This record gives sequence, structure tokens and C-alpha cells, in this order.
Amino acid sequence: MIRIEIDALWGFRREDDAAPTRVMLDLLNEIRVSGKISDAAMRAGLSYRHAWNLIEKWSRFFGVPLVERKQGKGTSLTEFGGKLVWAGQRLQARLGPQLQNLSQELETEINQLLPHRPAIIRVHASHGFAVSKLREMLSREEDLGVDLRYVSNQNSLVSLAHGGCDLAGIHLPQGELRDRSIAAMKGLLKASVHRVVGLVTREMGLIVKRGNPLGIETPAHLLDPGVRFVNRDPDSGTRLLFDQFLAQHGLAGERINGYERVEFTHAAVAAYVASDMADVSFGVEAAARQFELDFVPLVTEDYFFVCRKQFLEAASMKRVLEVMRSEEFRTAISQLPGYRCKDAGVVKTIGEAFGPPLRGRSQGGMA
Repeated sequence: MIRIEIDALWGFRREDDAAPTRVMLDLLNEIRVSGKISDAAMRAGLSYRHAWNLIEKWSRFFGVPLVERKQGKGTSLTEFGGKLVWAGQRLQARLGPQLQNLSQELETEINQLLPHRPAIIRVHASHGFAVSKLREMLSREEDLGVDLRYVSNQNSLVSLAHGGCDLAGIHLPQGELRDRSIAAMKGLLKASVHRVVGLVTREMGLIVKRGNPLGIETPAHLLDPGVRFVNRDPDSGTRLLFDQFLAQHGLAGERINGYERVEFTHAAVAAYVASDMADVSFGVEAAARQFELDFVPLVTEDYFFVCRKQFLEAASMKRVLEVMRSEEFRTAISQLPGYRCKDAGVVKTIGEAFGPPLRGRSQGGMA
């Protein structure tokens, strides 16, 4: 099984430079976190001397220092060094899923040409930390390849309906907003054809700066013109949920400063807030904690997978269910802030998963 990884490299050049200057933003970020060049160098696999020489080289290139030493306080990034790191974080958060989609596409094509090609399970799912963790664990399985593509709720179900994937990942809010979200999937699920596999719940809410200096506690606070917001892209399930949440509270999105400003992943909006380009966003708690931000919970979501019932008999799917039900997976999910396993690997009918209100509908739709 061949694995493909695609990473973004940062290159800076002036007009007269023959080659770009490469900056190891991961090294700078380790200095930001640990406050020690020695620790950052060790994690990067560099000697202390080499790491320090690189930092001095980059500082000369930009004409400003990237780090500063304070007696008794270790080493910290300068304002400019910090901006470089946060720019890199935003790039990774924004492009990471897209690069993973591309690498997955190439990986699948190449592995299909190998003499001993593995079984491939095709997964189209809304982006989430639990899905990434599941893929990471499945990638260790011998003779099993996972073709994971990040798409929206609606697109994953459309793909499943047209045979474009084997598993479709969707997320639905608990509480009053649930029926409205289910209605958006009407016609894409059939009780006689599909089954639902449980996975996790996750906490959704407002991602704010550490200490919540603006005291943002409710969606109504977003209407303050002095509060800068960054939104999710219009095609995402999270954006749909946010708009439904606003409607539920009688709030108009166009009154929010930054409602039209969008990023494409939970991590990307969190990185936007962390780099002080916005004060607040709406997303998962795990993204807020990843960037050392605070979080105001608003709603809990259930994350499921949907598949055709005959696919449950495939050997590859049986192995996926084993991993979902394992203690290792449960432990891994427990370490994700705001996530917990809920019926992980448990198979249900459409009616069992989505409740009594859906029972009794025609076999052509959800029942």
C-alpha cells in the first residue's frame, strides 16, 4: 500500500533572489509553545546550533528579529515571528483538507495499479476531528485502503445515492433544530436501502479569544458592530446549522460584522481568531482548544455514517466497524475536546436513528 503526503512549503524571495528562502514555521511554532530553542530543535531533529543559525538567517532575510530572549523567561517569538506562525497555521487549516483530498485521489489511483492492491473503502464526509482520527487508525490496517474525501453533508449523501462512495458522513444537531436539518436530506435516504452507523457527538459553539475579553456569550452579542466575525463557507453543514441557529433566535446574518467573510474548515476559522483577524467564529470545541482559544457551547451534534445495508456484509466494512467499536478508538476520541463516542459502530435503521417523526413516511424517502 502506497501512501502519499502533500505538504505546503513556504518560500520567500526578493526580486533579485535566485532561490526562495524556506522558513520552517513548525520550528518557530515549537519555540512559541515551549519557549525554548533547544526543545524546538530536538522536536525538529536539528542540533541547537543549526536551529539557531537558521533563525539568524531568516532574521537577516526579513531584516527584523524573529525571536527574542528574556532573562529568566526563555525565548519567545517577536510580533513578526508570531505573525509568520499564525499565517502558516491559517494556510494549513485552510488547505489541509484540500491537499488531503488530492493526495487521497492520487493514492487511490496508484494503489489500484499495484499487483497486490488493497481493498478500498470510499468515504465522503464532512470535515471533522473524529473522522480524521478514524482514518488515521484505519490507515494502519493491512490490505485496507481508505479513500477519504471531505465534502458537505448534502454532497456526501448525493455521492452515496449515485454510488460515488461507500460511507457518507453527516452531522445533525440535537434539540429543536434537528427536524429542520433532517428535512434538508429528504429524498436522499431510503429506509429499505440505507443504514446508519453511530460514531460520536461533538460540541458546537462560539470560538472566542482566550479569556473572552469581549464577553461574547450568546449569538445576540454578534450583532455588536465592534465584534469581528469569521463565517464558514455557504456549502458547509456548519454554516447551515449557524444560519438555522440565527433564524431560531430571530437574528439577521447581514447585521453581523464579517458574516460574509468565510473560511473552509473548523480549524481555519479558529486560526483566523487566534491570529487576531477576527474576535469570534462558530465551530467545534476541538478547533478552539487546538489554537488555545476559549469556547462557548451552544449545541451538541451527532455525527453518523450512512451506508447501503448490503455494504455491511463487505469484509472491509466489518473491519471498519471493529475499529469504531474498539477501546483504542474510544480512548482516542476521549482525548478530543468536546467529542465523545456515542453508539460508535452501532448499526441502526433510518427510523431508529432519526426518531419516530420519520417513521411512516413512504419507502421512497426517509422512514
